[in-house]
Amino acid sequence: MSRAAVPFELLPGADDSPVILHVPHSARRIRPAVRAGILLDDTALVRELDHITDAHTAELAALAGDACAATPWRFVNRLSRLVVDPERFPDEREEMLAVGMGAVYTRTTHHRPLRAARTDPEPLLSDYFHPYARAMTAAVADRLAATGRAVILDVHSYPTARLPYELHGEGPRPPICLGTDSFHTPPELLALARGAFAECTETGVDSPFAGAYVPLEFYGTRPEVSALMLEIRRDTYMAEPGGAPGAGLTRLASALAALVDAVS
Repeated sequence: MSRAAVPFELLPGADDSPVILHVPHSARRIRPAVRAGILLDDTALVRELDHITDAHTAELAALAGDACAATPWRFVNRLSRLVVDPERFPDEREEMLAVGMGAVYTRTTHHRPLRAARTDPEPLLSDYFHPYARAMTAAVADRLAATGRAVILDVHSYPTARLPYELHGEGPRPPICLGTDSFHTPPELLALARGAFAECTETGVDSPFAGAYVPLEFYGTRPEVSALMLEIRRDTYMAEPGGAPGAGLTRLASALAALVDAVS
């Protein structure tokens, strides 16, 4: 099967590496059957993808991985988050349901209708969300079995200016936002991240985005699974919205590689 055909992909790293670079929001591809349920015309959809896609983060993770002493594993979503968002809770626990952006989005970044309000999310959850979750769970379990621990570094980006959908966007918007979880982000991991990025840019914590992704099977129960979300402000490496990458991409990839080496 070609890379273009797969909904997600696990790219193997070193046998002794505990690190998984998770890249959930870098793709723009939407399968035709899913596109049929989206209300936006083609021009509006392109613009929405510009706003919602974490552009070039898959390339960033690849560059970082190539520079590491021990190659990390990479789990990359090959479909747009407008298909499903694999990092949302699939039920009423998800606070983004308040703005129509749970696991299956019904509203856009600017509160426009994306899908019909009565859209049944279950077919998309069944076809895309749950298989993704199972595969990511298996990837983490494999690192636990091989190394006794797993370190998920969640690679994202975010816009320089707050978008209307953001629930907590009133705070600082540093070049690097480090999202933490009270159970799965040990102080040592946060300190290593601050140190790795200190030479190239400023970091902040949990603003404008907080939290870190851990598969639900391990969430809140397995301290051997640690996690940190890396939210990179887009003006540090690309033209917004949805433009080409710049020189900052290489600099940030080097910092990410330093973090991977430090936690490995």
